[in-house]
Amino acid sequence: MRQAAVFTLFLFITFQGQAQQENNFKVGGAVRFNIFAKSWVDGKTQPEFTWDTWRLNVDGSQGGIDFSFEYRFYPTFGTHFIHHGWLGYGLTDDLYMKLGVVQVPFGITKYASHSWWFQGQYYFGLEDDYDTGIKFDYKGIDKLDLSFAYFRQAEPEGPTAGGEVTYGNAGPGRYSYDITPGFGGIDNDQVDAHIRELNQFNLRAAYHFTEKLEFGASAQVGGIYNSVLDESETSTAFALHLVADWGKGWNFKGSFINYNYKAKSDDGRLLDIVQMGAYGTPYDVAAKANAYAVGIAKSFDVDLGPVKNIQAYVDYTYMDKTNDDYADVHHLIPGILISAGPVYTYIDYAMGKNQPWLTANFGEGMGVGDADADWQKRFNINIGYYF
Repeated sequence: MRQAAVFTLFLFITFQGQAQQENNFKVGGAVRFNIFAKSWVDGKTQPEFTWDTWRLNVDGSQGGIDFSFEYRFYPTFGTHFIHHGWLGYGLTDDLYMKLGVVQVPFGITKYASHSWWFQGQYYFGLEDDYDTGIKFDYKGIDKLDLSFAYFRQAEPEGPTAGGEVTYGNAGPGRYSYDITPGFGGIDNDQVDAHIRELNQFNLRAAYHFTEKLEFGASAQVGGIYNSVLDESETSTAFALHLVADWGKGWNFKGSFINYNYKAKSDDGRLLDIVQMGAYGTPYDVAAKANAYAVGIAKSFDVDLGPVKNIQAYVDYTYMDKTNDDYADVHHLIPGILISAGPVYTYIDYAMGKNQPWLTANFGEGMGVGDADADWQKRFNINIGYYF
């Protein structure tokens, strides 16, 4: 309690000592739709049209304190949840603080991908991840951006797919993938594992050789807490990344990630597989892996009525599971993004082997996987109106 009181007093004094800024608030949002056809589905139901999501955004500043909030609804999955929600404040000209549900500073930010599908590391919680804590961004060193953060836990939970909030705010009803309690895997056997993420620290450094060339490194260390054992194991993740722009409209994003989600089952054994969840549904993920991701894109300025830009891209991720008995994951997404004022349309031909969203059995592939898995394909058009 004493530390909390001192921290609160520090924030109050700091806020009072800064100049007041002009107050402003903006309310916005988006509505998105999907049209898709799946290679593993036969019949007259293909193609399908679904309501992807709708969301509400509020951003603004008052008394020198910034605010950003986004809440999303996914009718197709029967769930809804917070995307982010934070208070921001410039402690100095070079040091900015965010408090609340914020993006984890890890790897390429904001996105390591070009497509609507993200890169493969999103599906095991290491791209565009959001957690609950405090983050500091420092820009006081020439060409070097530093971010460091502490997260007490994952972001607040929404309902499971068509269900209710579960597991004491640690279930799968969320935007980004996090460890969820329930089950795990040891030697291909399912075991009880009431685990969750607690007390995570992140450090990210990005050096800008030029305005168009960035190289970075990230480290993540945190606890995976078992409520039955009342103890935590130390989980780690490390990343190297490169982002480059060149010529007229060319962009490259590349990254390497090593992670070890070290966790124990309820009977005290180390897990080979953990469960992670988002959008209301959990699935198995190998506890250890290396992942390699590359993406290249080319933007074209056009003048076709409201269409002013078209970007073509290819994103690919290879997930190499440490356990040789588990089959690896391939995630390949060629596509284009069409920008027309407030309307953004992604046209993707998503392909995957052991990719949990590109399979007849949703959620399978990132755990044990199938060594004989075929390439599964989904042609997908996502149309979003942003306001």
